[in-house]
Amino acid sequence: SRWEEKKKEDGVKWMQLEHRGPYFVPLYEPLPEDVQFYYDGKPLKLSLATEEIATFYAKMLDHEYTTKEIFQNNFFHDWRKEMTSEEQEIIKDLDKCDFREIHKYFVDKNEARKALSKEEKQKLKEEADKIQEEYGYCILDGHREKIGNFKTEPPGLFRGRGEHPKMGMLKKRIMPEDVIINCSRDSKIPEPPEGHKWKEVRFDNTVTWLASWTENVQNTLKYIMLNPSSKLKGEKDWEKYEVARRLKGVVHTIRAQYRKDWKSKDIKKRQRAVALYFIDKLALRAGNEKEEGETADTVGCCSLRVEHIQLHPQLDGQEHVVEFDFLGKDSIRYYNKVSVEKPVFKNLQLFMKNKDPADDLFDQLTTNFLNKHLQHLMDGLTAKVFRTYNASITLQEQLKALTNPEDNVAGKLLSYNRANRAVAILCNHQRSVPKTFARSMQVLQEKIDAKKKQVEEAQEEVKKAEDEFEDTQDAKAEANVEKKKKLLKRLEEQLAKLNVQATDKEENKQIALGTSKLNYLDPRISVAWCKKFGIPIEKIYNKTQREKFAWAIDMAGEDFEF
Repeated sequence: SRWEEKKKEDGVKWMQLEHRGPYFVPLYEPLPEDVQFYYDGKPLKLSLATEEIATFYAKMLDHEYTTKEIFQNNFFHDWRKEMTSEEQEIIKDLDKCDFREIHKYFVDKNEARKALSKEEKQKLKEEADKIQEEYGYCILDGHREKIGNFKTEPPGLFRGRGEHPKMGMLKKRIMPEDVIINCSRDSKIPEPPEGHKWKEVRFDNTVTWLASWTENVQNTLKYIMLNPSSKLKGEKDWEKYEVARRLKGVVHTIRAQYRKDWKSKDIKKRQRAVALYFIDKLALRAGNEKEEGETADTVGCCSLRVEHIQLHPQLDGQEHVVEFDFLGKDSIRYYNKVSVEKPVFKNLQLFMKNKDPADDLFDQLTTNFLNKHLQHLMDGLTAKVFRTYNASITLQEQLKALTNPEDNVAGKLLSYNRANRAVAILCNHQRSVPKTFARSMQVLQEKIDAKKKQVEEAQEEVKKAEDEFEDTQDAKAEANVEKKKKLLKRLEEQLAKLNVQATDKEENKQIALGTSKLNYLDPRISVAWCKKFGIPIEKIYNKTQREKFAWAIDMAGEDFEF
């Protein structure tokens, strides 16, 4: 198996890497003459660069982003920078800009694309496949491997998550001159598009990326990487879960140590021990220090402030309750009321003493200090490993507790989703209720009602057939009874399946199951569960996920234990 080929020396990721470089998104096509931008009620012909940026905003008119003041201000500021001096003289107020005709043009274009004939759609698909074939694969150590995102991001307006302070800023077009290529020295070096050159070509086999550039809004590096199904990514994934499994062997010692440190004379050690308890018990992220004003006001465990927690000696019949309320990663609100052990509660009272709401709760603690300590406890240990370990162990325990071997496939899948949901809740993976939720729930309910009616009619039919058999006692009537009973049984199974679907949908409407499934749960737990209970793996993982977890499907037998 390709998962078991011999390992390379430390730090070396590949010996041979050859690829075509990134696929650059096509250049801007100007709007047709009859589609106009209006300023202060009058049509205004824009220069090409200004018009392109106007289309970014126009496409988003029906999105709530364009109603947000910060988005509007950032957009207008960046747009004006790209205008000609003549345009800057005229366009001074966003409220006087009318993008509606441009918006309608793109809505119509979208509808037209949806209405294409089967043949036309097939033609477009073939064109996309041709690009995928040419740019979407590389040769890595003799294997033809799929590349993940081989296209550069198109220019547009930055959205960000939560209330991001940079939303609305202009994401510029990536040019070959921005791109660093990475490949092996002896490979055919990719050609830049005609008339252009690469920023740099490197031959660095200690990294796994094929190309990189710096994105202008957040100044972060973007990479073209291998597809998750590739051998390199699979190995990395496998190693991640093996580190989390190693934690299983030492977690009891670590817990005993941090409990001891709650009573330490050194306040720094005490703060570290309480933070570690939160990371372990609540799967909180460590939280890195960020530049002031750079990103939204989000925090993790080490950067919690006094205002983010409230202490209740008693609440809702529980003792020593800590009420958390803060914005975590991606500006997702973390709200939780947790009963903690008494020494933790006492320590928190001590840490909050004589502090203002905006002061740091763990003022003696840095993420760096915590991570050094974790590294000392176990090689490779970070706060994220705790999340992975607690998520995986929770899934395994929940599956054992919830799966009923007597259930049918639909019933077992409901148990699986409930176990997955317990993990998503632990990791605070929320989503807003999908816009289409009410409608799709209504459609499902209509299906259930229709199926109930069919079941009732089938019950009548069975009764009729039984009466007829009683009267005639002949073989034909008896066969008819059996036929009607079979139909009734099939309809009842279909109804049960629809009811399970409705329950599942309702319970999942605000929980994002995908994040933990893809990033925190050892896939071997799910694969083993499927094999043990005869559930087809495609009921749990879609095609892309099955490719990503090919290593786990290959390795795990039904008795795998995390």
